[in-house]
Amino acid sequence: MFTGLIEEVGKVENINNSYKDMKLSVKADKVLENTNIGDSIAVNGVCLTVINIQNKNITFDVSNETLNRSNLKFLKIGDYINLERALRLSDRLGGHIVQGHVDTIGKIATMKNFGNHTELIIEIPEDYKYFVIEKGSIAIDGISLTINYIQNNKISINIIPHTYQNTNLKYKKVGDFVNIEFDILGKYVLKFISGIDIIKSKDEKLKELLNELTTAP
Repeated sequence: MFTGLIEEVGKVENINNSYKDMKLSVKADKVLENTNIGDSIAVNGVCLTVINIQNKNITFDVSNETLNRSNLKFLKIGDYINLERALRLSDRLGGHIVQGHVDTIGKIATMKNFGNHTELIIEIPEDYKYFVIEKGSIAIDGISLTINYIQNNKISINIIPHTYQNTNLKYKKVGDFVNIEFDILGKYVLKFISGIDIIKSKDEKLKELLNELTTAP
């Protein structure tokens, strides 16, 4: 589990594509501290397992499923990526709960500067617009951010100067794809609500309980 607070921006050193999978090597510094083979690191918001550490390079295996779901398939040598080590129980949860399980990718539609701040408009697939709410949390390339507003399938996000300078957002441009992970709490609630009718029809005890809850004064 992660918080969405990026610790470091790493640089892609090597990409080795084999059939439908990938081996990805990233040059890093801060996230190497206390990191061992087998540990998890969020790479652009994707939870990956460290398989090798050598000369400040961390290597990860990237599966076909991960490539299909994320923007890692677009990476090139020299690209900059966000890195965050897994959350420890003693850490502060400064962002929001991020699993590192990317749901889909979005496309940067516009980037506008307002004083020192930057507004991103990101277009997400139509089927996913129900997972976002105004002022709710969202992870963009692993960064914990707050949604300003939603218009159809486009979301507006405000980027403060600190976030812009300390993540890979400063290298992004219009048309780039970003990884998106929606708020896990919202996903569970939506899943439960969408299945209530099925649950009611199959479980009379739960049906009675739901009726009591919905009719209670």
